[in-house]
Parts: sequence; structure tokens; C-alpha cells
Amino acid sequence: MQLMDTRLPKNMLTLFILVLCFSSCKDITKTEGLEEKPNIVFIFTDDQTYSSVQALGNNEIITPSLDKLVKGGTSFTHAYNMGSWSDAVCLASRAMLNSGRSVWRAHDFTQYWKKNDSLNKSWPKLLESAGYETYMTGKWHVDAQAPKIFKNTIHVRPGMPKDAWNHYEMVAKFDSLSKLKEQNSATIMPNGYNRPQNEHDKSWLPSDEKNGGYWEGGKHWSEVLKDDAINFIKKAENKKQPFFMYLAFNAPHDPRQAPQEFIDLYPLDSLSIPKSYLPEYPYRNSIASGNHLRDEALAPFPRTTHAVKTHKQEYYASISHLDKQIGLILDALKASGKMDNTYIFLTSDHGLAIGRHGLLGKQNLFDHSIRAPLIMVGPNIPRDAKVKTDVYIQDIMATTLEVAGVEKPSYVDFNSFLDIAKGSTRTNYESIYGAYLDVQRMIRKDGYKLLVYPEINKVLLFDLKKDPEEIVDISKEPNYKEKVKTLFQDLILLQQETQDSLDLTRIFENL
Repeated sequence: MQLMDTRLPKNMLTLFILVLCFSSCKDITKTEGLEEKPNIVFIFTDDQTYSSVQALGNNEIITPSLDKLVKGGTSFTHAYNMGSWSDAVCLASRAMLNSGRSVWRAHDFTQYWKKNDSLNKSWPKLLESAGYETYMTGKWHVDAQAPKIFKNTIHVRPGMPKDAWNHYEMVAKFDSLSKLKEQNSATIMPNGYNRPQNEHDKSWLPSDEKNGGYWEGGKHWSEVLKDDAINFIKKAENKKQPFFMYLAFNAPHDPRQAPQEFIDLYPLDSLSIPKSYLPEYPYRNSIASGNHLRDEALAPFPRTTHAVKTHKQEYYASISHLDKQIGLILDALKASGKMDNTYIFLTSDHGLAIGRHGLLGKQNLFDHSIRAPLIMVGPNIPRDAKVKTDVYIQDIMATTLEVAGVEKPSYVDFNSFLDIAKGSTRTNYESIYGAYLDVQRMIRKDGYKLLVYPEINKVLLFDLKKDPEEIVDISKEPNYKEKVKTLFQDLILLQQETQDSLDLTRIFENL
């Protein structure tokens, strides 16, 4: 019997094979593309100064999880927040980070950002355009609404939630402070401020849940965020789509609360007084709101060593509790099998003084308040490396775009430091610019820092190599007269680059 010839014509067979191959290749490319893109985890703490990690040189603080990150990746030891147009420095820092714009351009953009047509220009939307599943939990504090910018959000919180010291009542009281004729502000201070007055002052207990402080149903906000993050990681475990996690802790921002076991880690007599400790900040007018500024009013005036140690104890306890939650998130990431293809970035929106220079807050341009830890861990990133190259913390946005294969838009002012993390000796910035409202300006260049206080016609100069704590002002020394002038000229050029409209000409001409 003759069999039927079932062969296709040669040209039809060729076409069939090509179509099959094209279809298969298309699917494979799509899958491989998703698999090849690295995951990105951004861990964002609040008010955490650069000198608050044991592995980065602070032997008083206990931070085992952060220490592991330091040893497992590259730390940028000189990472700066560019400044703020508001007393709420957190807001400006986050607006820069998510918009990619420098401080004054970000200020203008926050009004425009409220329009839906601008949301696609935000950091998470840029990553979403490259196929990323975006997720956010924690503190937001940016004008644009997080639910419109991230595909997934949970427990999004503003800068100071209502359950933290009754924020709106607190604001009203602080507004009334400036109207007091007798400056006896202690009589109307909200609970938690102007303390401790002495060793017997127990008006505020940082482990007492009744005092508020980011607790929900008895659970600390840092623990809520940790649970949120772990739940998302578990859901993403079997997915091939890359993800971008934006994990924004409130800690160690005040009110600095932690369970008692973490407070007990830091007996007051074991804590040192900062080298730059002062009972009073000599340039109080340069903070705009003086002693009535909310951050500064947390401790009594003049500062006492006991008060500084107490606030330091609460600050460190909050960081150690935060550190534990970060460790649990990292454990979950490792257990998911995603760690080897994940870049982790950890930083804070800025630092905090906690007693240095007679200050407590971040409304100044000393390193303790504009400089934060910045750690990067991931594929091909050197382990246990420390880089002294100056960067801005907002450079993280541009760096994640590069690792995700997203072309940096022209409107993004900050720059990727990926090659610097991998060993390049180049720098993105010849100098670092800093601004706080219209009352302070700063330039950091060639190992020196120039601070300008326009309202009080004051200029300070520090040799950062000899004086990293910024204690000795050398601006009046004859040998540094030209250094002051050249740095001031460079600062004016930076003002032009950053669209800073504050006129410093009068002060410069009087040098």
C-alpha cells in the first residue's frame, strides 16, 4: 500500500519553522529579560546621622544588621543631603530623591508634581516603565500621592502621623510659643518636649506606648514596616518580574521610642558627650525659628550633659530596634532566593545633631545633620569597601536607573555612582552644595567647608582634615583669607547652577 505524502511544500515548511522560532524566541526573550533585571530594595531610615553605625566607626552603638551590610557591600562615607527650603528637611530630601531634581528645582516641582501628567517622571514610575513591580510602605512625606506613583502601597504615613504626640495640637502650641511675652515656653510645652529637666524627670518614657510614637495596636511602626516588607517578599518569591521596594522607616525620627530592652542596651554612664558639645548654639538666629524650632525644643535650654545623654540613649535605642527589623527583612530576602540578583541601598534622608554644637535637630549644615550613611550591596559590588568620594544621597535614584537599564532623563540632576562603587576613582562633583531656607549656605570642597549665615553676616571656615568635627573656625586667620574668598566664589557659581536666588553679594564684598 502506498503511504500518503504528508510533507509540506518546502517553502511552506520553511515559513512554519520561522514562525515557530520567532514565537519561541519572543517568549524566551521576554522571560529572560525579566529574569536578568536585578531586583532593587531601597531601605530608607529617618534622621539617621552618618556616625550611627558600629562598622563605620561608632563603638558605642549596637547595629549587627547594618554591620553585615557594610561588610557585604560598599559604603559611601561622605554622602550628603543637598538641603531644604523648609524646616521639615525630611520633605525636601524626599522630594529630591523621588523627582531627581536638585533642591530649588525640586521645590518648584512639588507644586507641578500634584498634576497627574507629571507622575510618570517620578522615580518608581521610571522603574515601572522598565517592567518593575513597585512597592512602598512607610513614611512618604512628599506632596505627590504615593498610591498614584507606586503600583503597591500599604501603611503609607505622612511626616508626623496623628498618633504621634497629637501632631496638630502640638503645632498649635508651638505657634503660640512665639507669641509669649515672657519666653517661659516650658509652661505650655507638649508632653515629650523640654526634657529631661534633671535626673528625676520622668515626664517622658520612650518605652511607654501611651505616649504615642508610631505604634499601631501596640506594635511599633518599625515592626509594622518589617512585616509589610516580608509579606511582599514572600508574594514575589515565585514571580519572575523584577521588583523595586521602597521601605521608609520612621525611626529614628522623634518621638524616639523603642521597647525597654533596647533602651537598656545604653546605660547613660556608658555614653560619651560629643566633642563638639555646647550648652548653646552660638548662631541660633541662623536656624530661622531659634529656640522655638520644634526639633530644637525637645531638650531644655541651655543644654545639659544629662539631657544630651538621655536623647542619645533614646536615639541609639531606636536605631538598634530598627536594625533588628532590617535584619529580619534581609533574612526573608535571602530565604526567598532573590538575594543574589538584588541590589540593596540603605541610607537616610539626612542626619541629626543630638547634642553636637548645642543642637538637636537637622536644621543646619554641619556634617552631623546633612551627612547620612549610604551602603550599597549587590552583584559585582565590592565587599567591605569604603569610598570617600563625595556623593549626594539622592544619587541613589540615578544609580538604580542604571542598574535597571533605564536611560536617565535629562531632568534628573543627580548622577549614578555605580562605577564609583565598583572602584572608579572619578567623581561626579567637584564640590558639595548645601542650603537651608535663606538663612544658611554651604560649600564643601578640597577638604574645607565654608558656612555662610546671611542674616547675621557671618562666615565660618573649617579644615575638615584636621577638624572633622567642625569645632575650630579658621575664617579669620590671615593664612586662610584667600581660601575664604575662593570658596565663596565657588559657592556663588554653585548657586547659579542650582538656581539658588539668594543674593550673597553683599557679604562677599565685605570679606
